[in-house]
Amino acid sequence: MQPTLNFRVKGGRKLTGEITVNSSKNGAVGLLCASLLNRGTTVLKNMPRIEEVHRIIEVLRSIGVEATWNDHTLTLVPPKTFSMQKMDIEAAEKTRSILMFVGSLIHSLPSMRIPQAGGCKLGSRTVRPHKYALKQFGVVIASGGDAWKVSHTKLHAADILMYESGDTATINAILAAAGIAGQSTIKYASANYQVQDVCQYLVSLGVKIDGIGTTTLTIRGKAGIKKNVSFELSEDPTDAMFFLAAAIVTRSSIVIKRIPIDFLELELYKLELMGFTYDVLRKYKGRNGYVNLVDIRTHASSLVGSPEKIYGRPYPGLNIDNLPFFAVIATQAKGTTLIHDWAYEGRALYFTEMNKLGAKAMLADPHRVFVEGKTPLKAADLTCPPALRPAAILLIAMLAAKGISTLRNIYSINRGYEGLAEKLQSLGASVEVFEG
Repeated sequence: MQPTLNFRVKGGRKLTGEITVNSSKNGAVGLLCASLLNRGTTVLKNMPRIEEVHRIIEVLRSIGVEATWNDHTLTLVPPKTFSMQKMDIEAAEKTRSILMFVGSLIHSLPSMRIPQAGGCKLGSRTVRPHKYALKQFGVVIASGGDAWKVSHTKLHAADILMYESGDTATINAILAAAGIAGQSTIKYASANYQVQDVCQYLVSLGVKIDGIGTTTLTIRGKAGIKKNVSFELSEDPTDAMFFLAAAIVTRSSIVIKRIPIDFLELELYKLELMGFTYDVLRKYKGRNGYVNLVDIRTHASSLVGSPEKIYGRPYPGLNIDNLPFFAVIATQAKGTTLIHDWAYEGRALYFTEMNKLGAKAMLADPHRVFVEGKTPLKAADLTCPPALRPAAILLIAMLAAKGISTLRNIYSINRGYEGLAEKLQSLGASVEVFEG
């Protein structure tokens, strides 16, 4: 049993220096699941070594995949036959990403059982978009107590409409189409960053995909994919957003490198309208040749509350995972800001945990919260909520709160952030990890 880890934060300090954005959590888990489609060796570069990735790797190893780390490069060698009966159920139940195994494994197995998914506790996150999408390729998913029963008799290419433009459901549909010879079309697809990474990986395997980065994908799949490939992940916009928010609430000037700007430019624009100032220092392509990156320098800024509600949307809208960061930023913006988190039942409730740090966040309903600023923040002893981004914004608020705060049971943060305490320490923050 792993020990419980906690953060101790001495807040009220200015941040200084520079930080490099980490690679994408959601891209990493999507690619791990996509690698099951390839009967050759997959080498994934720039992989984050985070808890969510570790859980997926534990499951992969349990079903026979050979997974070997070399620093942040992961080599995956598939078995001749997947041993689904040996699946690490405990690890699988801790991550919702396990659902994306289905789109890949249907090309190797006529039937399987997949444990019902865990991950962030964010209300009623339905599996129906996955079922409806995969059904159109000939896949049947039925509930069987604590697992999903997946089966098919004959897979076929299809022109499908996504019931919901979700990232994982879209990836499942893409993986299903990629392994079927023939042309499929997916409409109302998510075009988010992790979906684009999975598409680019499949292209490297020889799958032809038109429309990457749009909501309509045309996929000419291949049966029996077997190719040795090397692929590099893109950077994580939500990691970049964490450090943007930390700089804003602490009124700090720092340099943030390798920001994937196509997936953060709307967030930056809305922040500009609230009074945030920054300089773009450099524009360039990522190491994978397709992601667009920038380096920026933040400036201490006087913010005002947004005159319009702030809400998330599928890409190219404001990223739903970046929405919680606006809640903590709003505590330091003069006026009242309405945060509308329509996608998840109850996530907005977690935003009111900031009130224990001196914030003034009033819950209107399970999806909407009014945040009044500018409010001085104070130290407190809190426990992480069981959701990644709401936990992260409490840590950011603690960085701005004068005094010593404690954030307990940080597993939900470690699911998505690698070496976060060390990164914050490199910027001059006082953050230490302790057990107990």
